[in-house]
Amino acid sequence: MTEPISTEQAEAASKDAAVQAYDASKITILKGLEAVRRRPGMYIGGTDKVGLHHLLWEVLDNAVDEVIHGHADHIQVILSADRRELTIKDNGRGIPVEPHPQDPTGRSTLEVIFTELHAGGKFEEGAYKTAGGLHGVGASVVNALSDMLNVSVRRGGTKYTQRFSRGAVVGGLEEQAGVRGTGTEVSFRADDQIFPTPQYDPKVISERLESKTYLHSGLKISFKDQGDRSMGTQVFKHDGGLAEYVLNQSTFLNRPQVIDAPFHLIRNEEESKGEMDGRFEVAFTWTESTDTLSRAFVNGIPTGSGGTHEQGLRDSINKALRAFIDQHSLCPKGVSLTPDDLREGMIAAVHIFIQDPQFQGQTKDKLNNTEVRAWVSGAIRPYLEQWLNEQQTQAQAIVTRAIQSAKARMASRAAVSEVRRKSPTSRRLNLPGKLADCSSNDPTRCELFLVEGDSAGGSAKQGRDRKFQAILPLRGKVLNAEQATEKKVLGNQELSDITNALGCGFGRAMDVTKLRYHKIVLLMDADSDGHHISTLLLTFFYRYMRPLIDEGYVYLAQPPLYKVEHQKKIHWLADDQEKTKLVNKLSKRGGKIDIQRFKGLGEMMPKTLFETTLCPEKRRLLQIRIEEEDRYNTETTISNLMGKDASERYNFVVENALNAEELDV
Repeated sequence: MTEPISTEQAEAASKDAAVQAYDASKITILKGLEAVRRRPGMYIGGTDKVGLHHLLWEVLDNAVDEVIHGHADHIQVILSADRRELTIKDNGRGIPVEPHPQDPTGRSTLEVIFTELHAGGKFEEGAYKTAGGLHGVGASVVNALSDMLNVSVRRGGTKYTQRFSRGAVVGGLEEQAGVRGTGTEVSFRADDQIFPTPQYDPKVISERLESKTYLHSGLKISFKDQGDRSMGTQVFKHDGGLAEYVLNQSTFLNRPQVIDAPFHLIRNEEESKGEMDGRFEVAFTWTESTDTLSRAFVNGIPTGSGGTHEQGLRDSINKALRAFIDQHSLCPKGVSLTPDDLREGMIAAVHIFIQDPQFQGQTKDKLNNTEVRAWVSGAIRPYLEQWLNEQQTQAQAIVTRAIQSAKARMASRAAVSEVRRKSPTSRRLNLPGKLADCSSNDPTRCELFLVEGDSAGGSAKQGRDRKFQAILPLRGKVLNAEQATEKKVLGNQELSDITNALGCGFGRAMDVTKLRYHKIVLLMDADSDGHHISTLLLTFFYRYMRPLIDEGYVYLAQPPLYKVEHQKKIHWLADDQEKTKLVNKLSKRGGKIDIQRFKGLGEMMPKTLFETTLCPEKRRLLQIRIEEEDRYNTETTISNLMGKDASERYNFVVENALNAEELDV
């Protein structure tokens, strides 16, 4: 008879078995570019839209590096009609093609660059002193993540061509004699095995290309989108540099300038000797807008998350302005100026060239060099102080602008404090009367549904899970926050109810740590009125509570528009496209198909509303996110379509009139 074993003996036996199973065969060695294909996020940040476009930026940056060092002045970018294939040409020196001296197999340098990680001309000082592509992985990563990549090089009267696919060489180096000029041409198609939707956005591309020409005076970039013949070839060339960029941004965003002309400074390498081995350009202006727009670049690469160069710019502005204000005793008593007050309404851009930038990851989204902050700040400050003292009228306008900002901030904070003083101490007694709150006090678990109308609100209140789901009905269309003053927004009942329910304040006095719900869900009817209300609410959140969007707390519910019943099975469908697709499929099976279209959420029974829209396991929610590369588009879209200038909306309607038949009116 076998004696029973103890728990300790069983655990020991299990551990021994696990140790025996974990042997050398379980260790995987990824060869060549296999690691890139297995973990693309480590190299390009992800396989979404941002990661897809990063392939182009890597190839483009290599071409721009030739421009930075005076070897090229024209880059051509061509997007195929299906928006999947890109071609980038430059008139630089061309990639070297002779056998690489460190490669034992005698492969060409071109092949080594496109098939080996950390192979490139950016590690030694001889080829590139300052460069955007620095890690030596750009070309090979693009190759690894493309199902087709062709490279053509013109050097010494000969054209050399080589083909690759998914990181591997497809053919040998082909030669064609009697060719004029020099340069490199790279064509590639992103691999649909890696990218779910490998189609490029021509608008994103054109904006990035234009920004490059602001950064490099004398550079011309041509862009042709073969999928849009009406556009022709776009040519970008901006010899005015960052000063022209700042001015154009002010005009395009319809933000009137407070001063006559931007502050503009270029520091070359000779002027920077003894400080740092590098050069930079900076330009900024102040506008009447309450929003601040800042762009930072390193060696031609946009750093969306900023970094030490942007911090240095901020330091110089704060110190120079404070010195000027103190010197002339311009700050009124009782007013405390913060750095945000001094920079409110600014449009600024800084571009530095340094030899060894330390980026945060291969995607180069943030600069980490600690020495850059003091270098940029120390170099700008004396010139800015001199400019302020020489341009007294402009300086006075800037200071007046900052004082107005401080007073508005203090008034907003005082108003919020006054409301709190008059409110009961219990946080629940301070909530809107029509809010059906949840019982949980854990913000990470709580959800607030902003519901269109009392009818839908009633169904939602009955169908919700009272433990963690709160319902706030809204009456009609809310105020357009883009066209209203802050005072008017504060006085609007619907927006005030939302602000009180969230509990974190808004505008300058906002404190996200006091947010009562970490899911704020816009639940509107699936029709044009519902879409309009959602747009108005998103405008309010974007303009006065943007941290809620940045932190990922705002969502759009996707209630069904149709209920389709077939053979005792029910299908919930979001739109006409889904309905048509399903009906065509069910028709082939035979049997009666019952279709019900909901005119509004109020028509749904509470149980149905919960099962289709409120239940966490079954519902469909869209998280509102603004990717870094889309922030500029978002700002211009909201300013143009929701602002006071009706001409922009008129132009939009005219341009999209052909789609009017698709509207649900």
